[in-house]
Amino acid sequence: MHSPFHHQEAPVWIYPKIDNEWKESIIKEFKIHPVTAQILVARGFTTLDEIHDYLYSKLPDLYDPFLMPEMPQAVDRICRAIKNKENILIYGDNDVDGMTGTALLTEFLQFVGANVYFYVSNRGTNRQSLIVEALEYALKNECKLLITVDCGITAATEIAKVVEKNVDVIITDHHEPTDKIPHCVATLNPKLLNNPYPNRDLTGVGVAFKLAHAVTLQLVAEGLISPKKIDLKRYLDLVALGTVSDMGSLLGENRILVNYGLRQLKKNKRIGLAKLVSVSDADLNEISTFMIASKLAPRLNSLGRIDDPQKGVQMLLARNVIAAEKLAVELDLNNMERQKIERTMSLDIENTVSLHPEIFQTKAIVLQSDKWHPGVIAILSTRIAKQYNRPTVMIAIDNGIGKGSLRSIPEFPLLNVLKDCSDILVNFGGHDFAAGLTIKEQHIEEFKHRFIKAADAKLRDHDVMTKLLLDAEVNFDELTFDFMESIRLLEPYGNENPQPILYTVAKQAWPPKVVGKTHLKLYLEQDDRMLEGIAFGQAAQSPLLRKKNLKLRIAFTPQINNFQGPSIQLMIRDFQIVEESKPYV
Repeated sequence: MHSPFHHQEAPVWIYPKIDNEWKESIIKEFKIHPVTAQILVARGFTTLDEIHDYLYSKLPDLYDPFLMPEMPQAVDRICRAIKNKENILIYGDNDVDGMTGTALLTEFLQFVGANVYFYVSNRGTNRQSLIVEALEYALKNECKLLITVDCGITAATEIAKVVEKNVDVIITDHHEPTDKIPHCVATLNPKLLNNPYPNRDLTGVGVAFKLAHAVTLQLVAEGLISPKKIDLKRYLDLVALGTVSDMGSLLGENRILVNYGLRQLKKNKRIGLAKLVSVSDADLNEISTFMIASKLAPRLNSLGRIDDPQKGVQMLLARNVIAAEKLAVELDLNNMERQKIERTMSLDIENTVSLHPEIFQTKAIVLQSDKWHPGVIAILSTRIAKQYNRPTVMIAIDNGIGKGSLRSIPEFPLLNVLKDCSDILVNFGGHDFAAGLTIKEQHIEEFKHRFIKAADAKLRDHDVMTKLLLDAEVNFDELTFDFMESIRLLEPYGNENPQPILYTVAKQAWPPKVVGKTHLKLYLEQDDRMLEGIAFGQAAQSPLLRKKNLKLRIAFTPQINNFQGPSIQLMIRDFQIVEESKPYV
């Protein structure tokens, strides 16, 4: 994918914490490879119990769903709707988290005997309120209960309109609440103030799964369903897909859900998902969080960005092979269209930056244009924020209204800054490090001024430096297949649980080779062992490395390359030339 900007400063290497006594305790207790133990030290684990839960937690270790406040009220209302044969509407957000949560509750409630409809918001409709649009759909289908998925927590006024029409509402959401909580049957959100539920990091589909789990427990307790008849594991593929796509934390309970969800995905029980995997050029046997994030999620998300997200839910629920195939092909075409729009926008951003290099003199980046597609700005704001390690806002303007996507860094939470700007915003919502806003065009310059001023006041130069967090120093002789098996204990990788980054010094056996136009293949040697490394997007560095026997300090993630038989290959994250000290004459 085309990078929006050419220039990027070399990252600052942050070396890991070393505690040999603690490392030896970990090795002794868990019989794991010393480098794997050092990674756990670097990641900040402080007790053996914490490490045991991280490495070995199972499904029975999931938290009781009834720990979530108002879960009993939600479950009672749903059970009443099932018994009374009332129509239920599941109303979901238009991203993958919303689509998977909607599909999960729809399929689950149908299975336990409910009459269910679903509706996914389509932001391309330009309606004033998407929940009011859902209300019209609910009334048309005589639904007495509306359950939101991945949305609703900030829509107190709109929810009140739904309740006025004698439609009961249950909110399931994971976004940060505002001061005004909607008045309804139940609000299920792990981020509510004083919420005792132990996992604050559930995503929208995670909260939906918790609701399904609680309803199951109630129906079993009442003798209305046999525990042998229902297997909640069948829904975990959807939980994994939504959690990874929404960049949910992969620690704690989410880690268990995604781990078992990946196993469920491999079983290939959903026709629609199987077809999506097929058109994505993915291999079910190699399914991973990376494959979800890079291949499956973008295709599903393309519906919410440039088409109709209802089709995403239809595909996840598909029972018909031909219909599923048709939807999967449509998704793939949508994704190609999204990529085309993204490339055009990237070029536009690159031109803006080359004309205005002063953009990088401040601690935040705020860009706006009336040429941009509002459905694609989130992808680019994520990429720019990551590339430049700065809070980033991208605003797409249409007919005098700007839709903004915001991404930030740990040192600069967004929501308080947005609250301080609420007098010039139409609305805003989301999380501290990923949010959205709507703003009138005439207020954009004032917003830009306030946002950048807040970032400049709060952030230091060190905060906005791109950082590379290293986990362990290794020698090439430690990089064995046994070690590769040992670090698999740390999977699944993702947000808050990244792939390990190791470091060492090696010399070039011979000069590097440019592959695929933009990448660099390195031939590295240490103590008579040679390994190949691939540095993505680093072909421009080739002239600096033309010397044989040049010493390099490399930061890398080891991987198994199965081309022509398994071998260990290094994915190079960064490298530094080690200057040889000249002999004193």
